Amino acid sequence: MSLTDRINALLPQTQCTRCGYPDCAAYAEAINTNMVNINRCPPGGDEGIRRLAALTGQPVLALDVEHGHEGPRHVAVIDEAWCIGCTLCLPVCPTDAILGSNKRMHSVIEKHCTGCELCIPVCPVDCISLVNVTALETGWNAWSPKQAEEARSRYVFHQIKQVRDTQVQADRLERKAKVALAEVAAHSEHTDSTVLDAKRSVIEAALARARARRSATD
Repeated sequence: MSLTDRINALLPQTQCTRCGYPDCAAYAEAINTNMVNINRCPPGGDEGIRRLAALTGQPVLALDVEHGHEGPRHVAVIDEAWCIGCTLCLPVCPTDAILGSNKRMHSVIEKHCTGCELCIPVCPVDCISLVNVTALETGWNAWSPKQAEEARSRYVFHQIKQVRDTQVQADRLERKAKVALAEVAAHSEHTDSTVLDAKRSVIEAALARARARRSATD
């Protein structure tokens, strides 16, 4: 196991991004390459810093409060009376802990919620709140290695699903653009070749973008 992987294994896997990186793995890589200190993870708290210090040889530092404070673990709760089923919270949840579909009320699976808070800013009706579920226990006293590993596994699956969904969307757009390109003359009110060529150029550009999006996920 690489040092980056061992560092990542000591992080709580909440994927909260409070460290300033897009996920725990990215923060682990930054620590390994000596880009950042080991004190930027509020969910891991002081105990997390001590564990990272023992592994990396970096000094034990106080938690950098610019990235948050150590505290009890929270889980998200959705107010069913206010939820409009917009689905904006679904893709940002790193562990797919939110259930719901378009225009239908959403709910949170408590055991899968890491308390990352990423769903709160995207909710247009502010129907998501946080509930303390560990009382006065904070940091690794409020979280376990087993929970962290389960969260990491769910996050990996979430990433795979996002790539798959992106590919499906790109394929759909490409098929649609191909049909439109083939039928542009038949479905246009214009007969001027210059106008039709301009329309073809627009559709070809859309087709190129769809292919580029698909290639990026291959």
